[in-house]
Amino acid sequence: MNQSVLHLADVTRVHGEGAVQVNALRGITFSVEPGELVAVMGPSGSGKSTLLNLAGGLDTPTSGRVVVEGVDLGAATATERAKVRRTSVGYVFQDYNLIPALTAAENVALPLELDGVARGKARELTLAALEKVGIADLADRFPDEMSGGQQQRVAIARAVVGERRLILADEPTGALDTETGEEVLRVLRDFCDAGAAGVLVTHEARHAAWADRVVFLRDGLVVDESGATVGLGAGVL
Repeated sequence: MNQSVLHLADVTRVHGEGAVQVNALRGITFSVEPGELVAVMGPSGSGKSTLLNLAGGLDTPTSGRVVVEGVDLGAATATERAKVRRTSVGYVFQDYNLIPALTAAENVALPLELDGVARGKARELTLAALEKVGIADLADRFPDEMSGGQQQRVAIARAVVGERRLILADEPTGALDTETGEEVLRVLRDFCDAGAAGVLVTHEARHAAWADRVVFLRDGLVVDESGATVGLGAGVL
């Protein structure tokens, strides 16, 4: 089997102390393989956002190990974690997080340029990413000149530009109508089919059906896991 792109081993995350202590994750073990899209479901406060933050190196575990592309993020320096975030991990959020004053191409190219990629090479990689999500013709448009679905495709292109291997998507279709949301999920599915690993946080069973596996969280614990086409009514939501 290929090495997991993402592996959490007996991970806990505790916020606060004493009476205000919150055990956000309680001994989670969780892996995502190349080519796999895993949906994470559960009620508010179940630990979904904490899991994404740890997977992306935005936070470190209280105990246990979080490994992305062979790098133990908990043991890594801040500089090493930042490099993993820039080169291996892409984020897709519900509200797109595009910079209004930049064109689609400039938004996608920004992380590359911040990482020191030459402008010409960054442009080449940017156009390739926009082509993959089907909007290369919108490269020079600004976000307010695009529909919500088009903006989300720009956000996905930014998340995968430079061949990032781990895509973390937090309710990426929440601001979209049903048809547009399905189109965005198809784009995410295509990237995973091409070899990336994906984690999709969603409240919608129909969206989780795009995944290879569904993991259910409650109170910081994995309470169920299933294939995407079964078990979606497990009472966790």
